[in-house]
Amino acid sequence: MADTSRQKEEQQYTDQDLVTQTLANKQAFAKIVRRYEAPLLRYITRLGCRNTATAQDLLQEIFIKTYVHLNDYDHSLQFSSWIYRIAHNEIISSFRKEKNGPIVLEREGDLFLFDKVVDDLDLAGHDGQKHTAVEIQAAVERLDSKSREIIVLKFFEEKRYEEISDILQIPEGTVATMINRAKKKIKSYLEAS
Repeated sequence: MADTSRQKEEQQYTDQDLVTQTLANKQAFAKIVRRYEAPLLRYITRLGCRNTATAQDLLQEIFIKTYVHLNDYDHSLQFSSWIYRIAHNEIISSFRKEKNGPIVLEREGDLFLFDKVVDDLDLAGHDGQKHTAVEIQAAVERLDSKSREIIVLKFFEEKRYEEISDILQIPEGTVATMINRAKKKIKSYLEAS
């Protein structure tokens, strides 16, 4: 019961409120962790971290960097974009160290998310049937890492163009172009199969 009332209380605060509270009292950072722990862990996993312990370590590093650099946070930006940019940088750095290519999804429960890609691309197989989630996942995994990441942010993390622009630090027009190119590649991969 106490957890539920704490969650309701914390939901009334904006991210900006939580940042302000944390700057005044470091104990308040726990509220930011509770708010972003699950979404960031999903993001880490979707970009290809298969090992649970490694994903948890990455998550911890993201929160440490967030806390250390909280004074540098620009309040004109959305906090969620700012923390996702930190996550993006940590994940990419980890992949470079490990020399692993990311995999978009590994959990069966996430396969329904491919319906968003199917609907957006109006994808149907040769016989009018929609492609399966497994076929679409295979096509998404064939994308280069930048294209794959932009598809993950747009369709799986449900970020707006403005947020993706902030996270990847590229212009919104470039985001739109990259999404369109990635969608065309996915469609061509599916048509070739």
